[in-house]
Amino acid sequence: MTPAPRRIDVHQHLVPPFYRDALTGAGIAEAGGRALPDWSPEAALELMDLLETDTAILSVSTPGTGFLADPTEAADLARRLNDFSAALAAQHPDRFGWFATLPMPDTETSAKEAERALTGLGADGVTLLANNNGSYLGADGQDSLWRVLDEHGAVVFVHPADLPAPPVDGIPPFAADFLLDTTRAACLLVRNGVPRRHPNIRFVLSHAGGFLPYASHRMAVAIAGSTGRSPLDVLDDFRGFYFDTALSASPAALPTLLAFARPGHVLFGSDWPFAPTAAGQYFANGLDGGVDPATLAAVNRGNAEALFPRLAGAPVVAPTRPIGARVRQSAQRAGARLFFKLVQPGTG
Repeated sequence: MTPAPRRIDVHQHLVPPFYRDALTGAGIAEAGGRALPDWSPEAALELMDLLETDTAILSVSTPGTGFLADPTEAADLARRLNDFSAALAAQHPDRFGWFATLPMPDTETSAKEAERALTGLGADGVTLLANNNGSYLGADGQDSLWRVLDEHGAVVFVHPADLPAPPVDGIPPFAADFLLDTTRAACLLVRNGVPRRHPNIRFVLSHAGGFLPYASHRMAVAIAGSTGRSPLDVLDDFRGFYFDTALSASPAALPTLLAFARPGHVLFGSDWPFAPTAAGQYFANGLDGGVDPATLAAVNRGNAEALFPRLAGAPVVAPTRPIGARVRQSAQRAGARLFFKLVQPGTG
């Protein structure tokens, strides 16, 4: 049996020490209801070897720079994060790429930083939070940013943030609110015609697009009713998004995503380190055992190579860890596969 191609992970985060210090100084100890995780390049590479990942496109998760009230401070932090990410990718060119952090909701400054990151630092795209202090992607006043991103044919990684509303006791934001946040942004982007006016932007929606694939027809009817557009045109715009599999390659969610998304528009994602290693293994196993070999090869690697052409010629990374570490990781993978099978409904 031919082994599946090693993965390209489009949804992996970094937490540089200076960024953690800035969050801690602002009294922020968690994101989305999860404690800020430990992160280092070495730990990231170990996780990537465990999940058989060649390259990860790194991004800064919520809250980005939005916790800073002073726009100048937010812009300075975004520049520092982007300089750090560019240097890290230069040190590990076959292992790490990166999405630039933008100081939203300041769209003018964000447009300038996007220009700098894409043309001067070699960013693979940009990260945009679904909402920034309650202002959602697709709202009025963002055209200057969309124009720059369209001119560069940029990849835009859309990541959820905390909803602009109090959380519900007992429901951590990452479990449900994050999915709604991404869905809201996708719906507003399409409703207000951003993908149609700026067709060169490639949007990647986190976590299989939240609720979008499942509720797409319902939202298309609503948008058609308020705008006079054809529901089929709205659905076509929804299907034009790209989607990652982070925390979403389950027997319930994955078939819906693959049935909805355009061919070539589903990408592998882990969400590490905010999703712990065990969760990354669980959903990677859901992908490995849930699709045919051709689809697996496309999601693992081929679709990302088409979206990021520079990775298509990248050499396959040979394992370099000591034999003991490789044996341990092989045992971890086998144990995770067994656990995944045991906990599926109807298998016990």
